[in-house]
Amino acid sequence: MRFLALIGGVLIQLVVGGVYAWSLFGRALQAPEAMALGAVEATVPFEVAIGMIFIGTSIGGRLQDRSSPRVVALIGSAVYAGGLILASFARSADDFWLLVLGYGVIGGFGLGMAYIVPVALLQKWFPAKRALVTGIAVGGFGFGATLTSPVAQALLADNPTSPAAAFLPLGVGYLVLGVVGSLLMFAPPVTASGSAEAAGDLSVREALRTPQWYLLTAVLVVAVASGISLISMMATASVEVAGFDVAAAATIVGALALFNGAGRIAWAAVAQRVGPLPVLAVILALEGISLIALPHATGIGFVALAAVVYLCYGGAFGTLPAAAGAFFGMSHAGAIYGLMLVGWSLAGVVGPLVATWLVGPERNYLLGFTAMGVLAVLGVILPVTLRKNLRGTPSPVRAV
Repeated sequence: MRFLALIGGVLIQLVVGGVYAWSLFGRALQAPEAMALGAVEATVPFEVAIGMIFIGTSIGGRLQDRSSPRVVALIGSAVYAGGLILASFARSADDFWLLVLGYGVIGGFGLGMAYIVPVALLQKWFPAKRALVTGIAVGGFGFGATLTSPVAQALLADNPTSPAAAFLPLGVGYLVLGVVGSLLMFAPPVTASGSAEAAGDLSVREALRTPQWYLLTAVLVVAVASGISLISMMATASVEVAGFDVAAAATIVGALALFNGAGRIAWAAVAQRVGPLPVLAVILALEGISLIALPHATGIGFVALAAVVYLCYGGAFGTLPAAAGAFFGMSHAGAIYGLMLVGWSLAGVVGPLVATWLVGPERNYLLGFTAMGVLAVLGVILPVTLRKNLRGTPSPVRAV
């Protein structure tokens, strides 16, 4: 039964992970023959979707802890797909609000609800392999763009004057796959040992009173803000910095999504052996150094550095859920980690906006990528501070 739940969780994550293919749509929407949106404007639906994730995860996390994870996953998948279908009716710049409402507000909320279910549920099914199993599950999220990118590129090529029309077949396909995955979301039976372990778990209110919750959330903010600043403009940067053509850029976006997914699994496997805190420190350091070097590279060197950023960005998502579960316990894992994902939403909105603003119409990628890289390098102090806090401060939180 637990392996069926794992399959269902990966399937759900593959569906909602298609959001990371947005840079293809953002570039298409800027074309003069389409909506002719500005560079900043074209990132707004994506940023709103990422911003809404926190609301979806916080509500979905509480609901799945109290009721049926299957029902929450079904609702989240349906809302996500419905938002994309609504966005598909945008045909001109006057319909921009449909993209923001459908893809951003509705789609982002449904994404959050669906995302949190396997992240919390699978840790309960595999308590001895929390880091690895959550890494595998959210690895599907990273791979989602790999599956979506070639399909989206083909749909955009068929109708270049109405890029948003591609969301209709994508939304329908996501709905079917999301329903199948949701039906496999079974809650594990409660055992006597599980009940005893739950006695030491923290409630949501107790977790929010610990410094560990805020430090872990801050790690997420830094890792996401740095990585997503590249992800949100990857298709454009591949052309303007690395020198690839548009078709090659689309291929690169899809290929790099493999590293996003692989990073979630690989770093989680390492964290399973050495603990999450050293892994998070290394992730932030590598992500920052690669971003700083990125504007100085072209061709395959640019792609290699971007792959490291994607690996580290995904690795943060693969490592943090298990860290939170180890700190706070599993009884309220959905609600506690769901609230922690406010860091994802905050960074997902601010990161691309700041990076796009820094790059500006002058296309100053040196300034944009360097600033975000320095942020990640400085963020290394967060997991170090967290480790010192655990050593020096009595707390009900269990050691990792």
